[in-house]
Amino acid sequence: MTLWQGLCNLPTSWHPPMGNLLGGFLFIVAKDRKKIARANISLCLQNLSSDDQKKILNNNFKLLGKSIIETGIAWFWSDAKIKKFIDYEIFGLDLLSTENSSKGNLIIFKHSQHLELDARLLAINAEIFGVSRSHNSASMNKIQNKGRLSSIKDTADKNNPRQFMKWLKDGKNVLYAIDQDYGWDHSVKLKFFNQETATITTPKKIIDITGSNLVFMNSYYEKNKIFITLEAINPIGLNDRGLAQKINDLIEEKILNHPMEYLWAHRRFKSTLGKSFYK
Repeated sequence: MTLWQGLCNLPTSWHPPMGNLLGGFLFIVAKDRKKIARANISLCLQNLSSDDQKKILNNNFKLLGKSIIETGIAWFWSDAKIKKFIDYEIFGLDLLSTENSSKGNLIIFKHSQHLELDARLLAINAEIFGVSRSHNSASMNKIQNKGRLSSIKDTADKNNPRQFMKWLKDGKNVLYAIDQDYGWDHSVKLKFFNQETATITTPKKIIDITGSNLVFMNSYYEKNKIFITLEAINPIGLNDRGLAQKINDLIEEKILNHPMEYLWAHRRFKSTLGKSFYK
């Protein structure tokens, strides 16, 4: 923890080379993670040449190294320090305003490498609640919760839907990610990068029960500046599968715009292709 905080508090001009160094180290030692990322990139970006896929994989790990520092910034820095040193811009923030509507906003987002910093930036500018998954390590879970509550008002475990649905009914903004493989208990087979993928269909149920709006948050880097965009998703006329597919398509579109920034090192297709796909 001391080392991590120390790295984050070094001059910001040191962060890019440190991120590259950490990413290069992980590229060598995190063999399982690299296998997973390589398999996903090869499957999802089949239209790219082998050289281009390797380039994305290499840069993805550089950004993974950078994300260690960015997560520290999100969890340890003050709001004032973030505003001073982090260059960012948010579009569509008016969608989260509750001045003209009592409806809550279910905010769907993709897993970018810099998602922790994205959430912190959004929470500095709007009242945000979150849905999260407990970390396997009790000590890391404590650090994670404390860090996320630096700006986010509160978090609820994804297995405790009553809590975050109450927030939505009360007109709150709730961050919620669905682009991972959570097994078959609450999932169906839908297309993602033209592959059958276990996909949860809960967004439709949540907005039907709570009466909330559905918003998509995208984030990406352009010349060392973070851009966060918020856009409304229209669920009218769609059932739970149709809406989940629409979200999958939207996430896929945003990933293709900035493929190096996505969290490829998740076994997204383990339920449909089997865990052996990543060995």
